Amino acid sequence: MEISPFYEKKIDCLHCKKSFPTFKIRTKFIKVSSTESDFQPIYEDGNVNALYYNVFVCEHCGFSFTEDFSKYFAPGVSEQINEQISRKWVHHSFQSERTVFQAIQAYKLAWLCATIKKERFVTVAGLTLRLAWLYRSLNNKEQEERFLRIARDQYTESYSTEDYANTQMSSVRIMYMIAELSRRISDTEMATRFFSKVIESQRVGGEARLVDMAKEQWEIIREERAK
Repeated sequence: MEISPFYEKKIDCLHCKKSFPTFKIRTKFIKVSSTESDFQPIYEDGNVNALYYNVFVCEHCGFSFTEDFSKYFAPGVSEQINEQISRKWVHHSFQSERTVFQAIQAYKLAWLCATIKKERFVTVAGLTLRLAWLYRSLNNKEQEERFLRIARDQYTESYSTEDYANTQMSSVRIMYMIAELSRRISDTEMATRFFSKVIESQRVGGEARLVDMAKEQWEIIREERAK
């Protein structure tokens, strides 16, 4: 009997507290062949794209979130979610294999929910960066660049406010993301400024891999300027 890449998991909605099923992927079916310079994973041919299933969409109220969302709701936020999302929600389930278009829909719902809920800048940056990757997979340059720019701006806010503290993101990684996303949207000035910061971090024991990547991307900018 062939094992499915998917298994069902029950999730409790952060907003309405009701339980709903969602698809998760068995680890052995996630095979990454390479990684882009902005950390987009490139999955081996025939393997499931794990990005499609990061967002949980509550079938009851429409609230959409990832594991990075906080459980805290500021006063009045639940009412805003009810007003802007739940009352307009047509009951349907994302509990099945997703297409890239369904994944985009799920991420956009999560982005809206994160915005209403005022999630951390670093969380919103992660959502919009993944939207850029999904549009990249469709060769939609306009939408890819739109979401790269939003992600870059959110990472910049995160860097300024240090709201990435107590997450998997370090200050060096945030600086690298600001630089690389700036490079990709042709904001060379911002890119060079933040690549410089990453490279300077090696003096105080900055993350070696990110320092090396920053040097490589800096070289690309220099070559492009020379042309």
